[in-house]
Amino acid sequence: MGKFFGTDGIRGEAGQFPLDELTIERIGYALAKVLATRLKRPPQIIIGCDTRESGDWMESAIARGAFTAGGKIQSAGIITTPGVAYLTRTLDADAGIVISASHNPYQDNGIKVFAPSGKKLDDEAEWAIESSIESDAAGFATMREEPLHSDAKLAEKYLAFLRDEIGAGLNLAGQKLVLDCANGASYELAPKLFAALGADLTVINADPTGRNINLNSGSLHPEKLQAAVLDAKANAGLAFDGDADRLLMVDERGQLVDGDQMLFVMAEYLAERGKLVGNRVVATVMSNMGLEVALRERGIELVRTSVGDKNVLDELLKNGGSIGGEQSGHIIFPEISLAGDGMITALEMLRVMTEVQKPLSQLASGFTRYPQVTINVRVASKPPLDSIAPLQEASARVESELAGKGRLLLRYSGTENLARVMIEGADEQSIRHQAESLARLLKEQIG
Repeated sequence: MGKFFGTDGIRGEAGQFPLDELTIERIGYALAKVLATRLKRPPQIIIGCDTRESGDWMESAIARGAFTAGGKIQSAGIITTPGVAYLTRTLDADAGIVISASHNPYQDNGIKVFAPSGKKLDDEAEWAIESSIESDAAGFATMREEPLHSDAKLAEKYLAFLRDEIGAGLNLAGQKLVLDCANGASYELAPKLFAALGADLTVINADPTGRNINLNSGSLHPEKLQAAVLDAKANAGLAFDGDADRLLMVDERGQLVDGDQMLFVMAEYLAERGKLVGNRVVATVMSNMGLEVALRERGIELVRTSVGDKNVLDELLKNGGSIGGEQSGHIIFPEISLAGDGMITALEMLRVMTEVQKPLSQLASGFTRYPQVTINVRVASKPPLDSIAPLQEASARVESELAGKGRLLLRYSGTENLARVMIEGADEQSIRHQAESLARLLKEQIG
């Protein structure tokens, strides 16, 4: 991880380094300069943002930098992160930039950069951008202001792709759906998409103010959606996050269906039809042990990676697979898109429901979740966890107590000064006690 780029682009509080106006201009300049050097010509860049109040000035700042370095910029306006990835790929652009902090509160923002494939920018390019920013710090050109007008046709092109290609043949007539758009980037696109496919819609949290993105809404706060599904007697609820790369669902009984359960439903559906490449599913170390057990019972292998959709995608591309994702609802179908897309995930799940004519609760019933306890500990530093001897001794004791019937995972957050303790096992009270003990030890050692 570099000075600016973390596991999911650059993220922080809008207006504060590295997301202050000057640094953002220099990031845009460095990106265009690195691309121009690689391509031997001016780069073509697509840009879009979510509904945060900081999105406009950040988009303008990064565009000024890119313009100054000779880049050519097209703005898609407010659009989802996977929407920018799609446009970058289909319009033969050289890069796509998303101004978004995904599921974070409105005060935060971020910069994600996509390559033409739709994959996130490679590490080499990120390092080159950071190096350019630091080496050029004393000699940046005066930034050139050029008008940046968003083109509504770009978002419509992405919507047409979802509706006519991914949604081809999917008839949602008779399906009652509740959409929670998190007051984010999907607030116009999602209702248009599912209405066009014939669904009877109730839409909540689709009135962005610039400050209410993800606020008590969306995939991080599905409680209102759960109640709304029951009130509407709906077949399902769909909860997106601020940039709509994630999806959580709610079944007809008002119960939450997370990313692990969706991976299970999709894997079983594909395997029964001989379409699950390699008979494997890729997930991260955070996926519930119940997913591993349920898939194993059906002869399907679960391959785990480090946390982060980038790692899931790398494994899918390296060793094959039809589906991978995270418990958070960030699901990737590499044969469709290399970016996680909450609306694509929703379309694929709804296709299963309508084709097999079973309610969502029944489809997810083959998955039994193991109790899981996760505790975040704020830390002052991030030394290698295996270098903390008392923690290693305590971890060994816990793993011995779990005796192969549970999992312990210790890791640092990629975006915050946090250490995470996660334990799964058969007895929730026991694993909570174990997790709290390890969390106290972490706080004593590096808190």
